[in-house]
Amino acid sequence: MTLHRPRTYQQSLAPPPQHQGPEPCHQSLAPHPQHQGPVPHPCDFFLSQGWEATKAKIIIPEASRSAAGRGADCKLPFILSLAFSCILAASAQTGKSSAGLPLLLVANQGDATISLIDPAQNRQTALFAEGTAPIVVHEAATSPDGRLAYLPLYGDSGVGKPGIDGDTILVIDIASQKIVNRLKFPHGVRPHCAIYDRGSNLLYVTTEIDQTVTVIDPKTMQIVGAIPTHQEQSHMLAISHDGLHGYTANVGPGTVSVLDLKARKFVTTIPIAATTQRISISNDDSMVFTSDQDKPRLAVIDTHTNKIRNWVQLSAPGYGSASTNDGRLLLVTLPTAGSLEVVDLATMKAIRTIKIGPKPQEVLVRPDGKVAYVSCFGGHQVAVVDLTTWHITAMIDAGQKADGMAWAAAYGK
Repeated sequence: MTLHRPRTYQQSLAPPPQHQGPEPCHQSLAPHPQHQGPVPHPCDFFLSQGWEATKAKIIIPEASRSAAGRGADCKLPFILSLAFSCILAASAQTGKSSAGLPLLLVANQGDATISLIDPAQNRQTALFAEGTAPIVVHEAATSPDGRLAYLPLYGDSGVGKPGIDGDTILVIDIASQKIVNRLKFPHGVRPHCAIYDRGSNLLYVTTEIDQTVTVIDPKTMQIVGAIPTHQEQSHMLAISHDGLHGYTANVGPGTVSVLDLKARKFVTTIPIAATTQRISISNDDSMVFTSDQDKPRLAVIDTHTNKIRNWVQLSAPGYGSASTNDGRLLLVTLPTAGSLEVVDLATMKAIRTIKIGPKPQEVLVRPDGKVAYVSCFGGHQVAVVDLTTWHITAMIDAGQKADGMAWAAAYGK
C-alpha cells in the first residue's frame, strides 16, 4: 500500500520542540488528562493531511524520517502500524469503491499486473497482481456489462521468440479483483488477443501455436470451436462490427488472415510486408489497417476485395491503431518515434503528429469519443489525448511496460 501526502504538507510528526529528553517507546496518542473535548480518532490526523491509500508500498514522509534520525526511531514502527490500520478508513473517506464505475484496464507486462484506472480522475485506483510471473498477460478484454475481465496468459517472451508457451485464460471479477474462472488449454498455445463479440456473445482469442483463433463461450469458459488461420504467429485480431469476419495480423509471415466467423472457416491470406504486427478495422467495416514493421507505411485493406487498397506514408513505422468515433481519422502509434500519428481517412494522408512518450504501444478511444488513451511500453504510464485540442491532458501512472488496454463499462446504474 502507498500513503501519499500532499506536497504542501509541512507539519512534523517529530516530538514538540520544547521536549528535550528522548521519547519513550511506550508513548501513546491518548489525549492529555486535562483535555475535555472529544477524543479524536487516531486516523483523523492522516485523513486531515490528505493522505491517500493505494496499492503499492509505504512512502514515509520526510518529517518522519528526520524524526527517526533524531533518536525517535521507536515512533516510526508505531506510526507505520497506525498508518496501515487507517488505510480502510482513509479509503472510505477519500473515495468509495470503484465497483460499478467505468474503468480503463491496462495490462502491464513488466510487473505482471493489471492496472484499474478511474477515467474521471485519471489515476490508478487498484492494481491486480496476476500471480503467474514470468508468464504474463499482454492483452485484455471485458464483458459488455463491465463486470468481468478476460486475461490470456501469453508466455514469458515476445512473439516469435523462444520461451514458455502460455496455456490459460484468467477471468477476474473487476469489482472484487478476484479470479472467478479460468480456461486451461490442453497444451501451450500462447493465447494473446481476446475480443468479446457482443452480437454472438462469444469470446474470440488468438492461439498462436495452433495457428488458430479459438472460439469460447464466456459464460461457461468452454471451447466451442476453432478457426484456422493457416499462418504462424497470428498475434492480433480485429472483428467486423457485424461479427461476421475476423482478421488476424500474422507477425513473422507479414500477412493478414481473413476468417469467416459465422462458418468458422479460413477465407484467404493477404500479403502485407516482411513483418506486420497490430491490426484494426474501420467503423464502417470497409477497411482494415496494419503497419509494415520495417518501413514507415500503413497498409489499408479493402474488405470487399481482400486486397491492399492504399499505402499511407507515416513519419516512422506504425504499430497499434484505432479509428475516432466519427470514422474520419485513424490514430496510429509510432513506437520508435515516441509519437501518435493522425491519418485523415478521406485523403489517406498523415495530418498531425503528437509526441507521447517512450514506445507508445496501443491506442484506445474512449466510448464518448472525447479522448484517446495511449499506453507507453517504454515506461509505466498511459497518455490521455484530448481529441479536440490534440493536447495531452494527463499522464496516468500504471505498471511497468504498459501494453494492452480494455474498457470496462459502468454497471448497476
